[in-house]
Amino acid sequence: MTLNELRYIVALARERHFGRAAAACFVSQPTLSVAVRKLEEELGVVLFERAKHEVRVTHIGERIVAQAGRVLEEAAALRLLAQQGRDELSGPLRLGAIYTIGPYLLPNLVPRLHALAPQMPLVVEENYTARLGERLQQGELDVIIIALPFEMPGVVVEPLYHEPFVVALPVQHRWSRRKRIGAEELASENLLLLGAGHCFRDQVLDACPGCSRSAQVNGEIQQTVEGSSLETIRYMVASGIGVTVLPCSAVGSDRYARKMLAIKPFRRPVPGREVALAWRESFPRPRAVAVLKQAVLACRHPCASAVGAKGRRT
Repeated sequence: MTLNELRYIVALARERHFGRAAAACFVSQPTLSVAVRKLEEELGVVLFERAKHEVRVTHIGERIVAQAGRVLEEAAALRLLAQQGRDELSGPLRLGAIYTIGPYLLPNLVPRLHALAPQMPLVVEENYTARLGERLQQGELDVIIIALPFEMPGVVVEPLYHEPFVVALPVQHRWSRRKRIGAEELASENLLLLGAGHCFRDQVLDACPGCSRSAQVNGEIQQTVEGSSLETIRYMVASGIGVTVLPCSAVGSDRYARKMLAIKPFRRPVPGREVALAWRESFPRPRAVAVLKQAVLACRHPCASAVGAKGRRT
């Protein structure tokens, strides 16, 4: 049994496809296939069900893959300790961020973090919360930036700041002269939302439960329209197709589109989100996490307010 064989089964369990798993491990498909079969023979159990177009993990395979992930994490920790000695701020930090935070935080975060820890470059991945959590738990990411709620065994979660939401309208919209908008009023509009899988979509629908279904207003059908990113949605709103909700940090990222948008705050209670850091309890570089936290708080948007709290285990 080797660490490479453990990497192969973790990759295969994640990708559910021999070709994709081999590509992710930078080996040929036959090499990965032979290694997986060899490990199954050594352990005396079948880890994967092979079908023509898909690979499924067996029940015992799930438990062994989970343990393999923990072994790989500990092996990575050994390498980090050997390479970096006592300097936790030396070497790359693998950072994950959800799609609705990364584009608005990273442009300020990267230079600020570089100034604080010049020997600690960031390796950045944007993804959905669930996928980031999986990669964190498997040791493929070191720290992730997500919106609460977030819970995962063996993971420390530290809230950083609270960010209110705002309404974005076409400048010619009938609400453009109003001071504030009630969340429940969005149900009467064509509302543009991110697609399923985005936690920000769920947070908007929590604030306006009636927005999850079409409604008929003055004889016209009001509906929910989906977009692939907040920037795509912003342009559709500017063109007049409907209205949307944005985290306040995303409001000023595009000046051209903003000239065609009216931004309105919500009436109380104002919906919003708490942004947090999460990392494995066993992660061996606490100073790196502390410096990252310092940089994030220093460059958070002026509309956000700090929510200082000690990291908590979940």
